[in-house]
Amino acid sequence: MPGVAVTRRTSFSLPPDIPIADWSRIGHQINAISASSAWWLGDWLIYGRTQYPNLYKKAIEQTALDYQTLRNYAWVARQYPVPRRRVSLSFQHHAEVAALTPLEQDQWLDRAERFGWSRNGLRNRVRASRKVHRDELGTDRSLKIQMTVPPSQKQRWMQAAASESEQDFLAWMVAVLDDAATATLRTTAARCVEGSAG
Repeated sequence: MPGVAVTRRTSFSLPPDIPIADWSRIGHQINAISASSAWWLGDWLIYGRTQYPNLYKKAIEQTALDYQTLRNYAWVARQYPVPRRRVSLSFQHHAEVAALTPLEQDQWLDRAERFGWSRNGLRNRVRASRKVHRDELGTDRSLKIQMTVPPSQKQRWMQAAASESEQDFLAWMVAVLDDAATATLRTTAARCVEGSAG
């Protein structure tokens, strides 16, 4: 049909000689639909689950939409009530921080808006921040040690812990290891001093 745009699943045909203003307006509309469709589909699935709990899966099957993708959209949409959604950021920006607390989400999305980060830029910064946080926590983490010793030796250690220091076995072991480490460090330091003096 002349003068009419034709849309198909895999194409969009425009009439010849379309005015630039119309062409530009159509582009803005397509972009708005593209940018909004993940939010719309997520909200659509949430509505279906609420309104039609026994029928919505069958309706989804009839639409030929991928259920797992829709579930992901709905999960992200649930993390952000409409007033917290940022128009200036993509759905993918929101998805990158959806697993965080609402306060953390807002902090990261604020930064992404302020500094104009891409979705990948946001992802990289969140990952780097998590790594630093994990590394900081790692310095305070406890160490688990497993040993296999003969029962007679374990019994002797437990008796020593009880009689010598009146500590439980674990506290005694830690104290003995601390004493051994301190003695080793002193011996090593003394050797270094002797070596440098000679």
